[in-house]
Amino acid sequence: MEKRDYRLERIVACIEKHDGIVKREQLEELGVDYRKILNYVDEGKLFRIKNGYYTDRKERFTETELMARLFPDGVLCMESALYAYGYIRKKPYGWRIAIDKNTSKSRFKLDYPKVIPYYTEKEVLEIGKQQVTMEGQVFQIYDKDRLICDCLKYESKMDREDFKQAVQSYIKDQDKDISSLLLYAKERKVLKKVQSLIGVWL
Repeated sequence: MEKRDYRLERIVACIEKHDGIVKREQLEELGVDYRKILNYVDEGKLFRIKNGYYTDRKERFTETELMARLFPDGVLCMESALYAYGYIRKKPYGWRIAIDKNTSKSRFKLDYPKVIPYYTEKEVLEIGKQQVTMEGQVFQIYDKDRLICDCLKYESKMDREDFKQAVQSYIKDQDKDISSLLLYAKERKVLKKVQSLIGVWL
């Protein structure tokens, strides 16, 4: 008969108590040293989500749930926001989130999910921020008018087809707010591009 591992049972109970994710420090508070944590990871009894964060079952979270849990301060932007709004059809590889430029870069050193951070000034981060629910998870996201200005600003970094779809989808969207668009365009320094690429269709 296999010997019960009371230490592992305490770890699992701690993971349950903290909604499925625990930090290394929380495990060390239970008297589990780092070498033992690594042993459990090697044995497949614990899974490292990213450096210093653990769970007990790989299938416990979907990719969307993990993103919502790990980056509540991030704002969906660029292709990720376009996809959330249905502006582009193809789901982008990796999650694009705008984040405070003073955030530790180590937060993004994880194999899964793939995250592409856009570091920005705190005041710029707040402009046009709202909430959206995806697969039951609440995310911060830029509103459509701010989003399209960002796409114009970073056009050279985007896939050509995604950019074209985004602009066409925005033009057709009954929910757009032209006065907001023009305010954001000034703020994001893309007013001329808005007037030449979008203005002719409005």
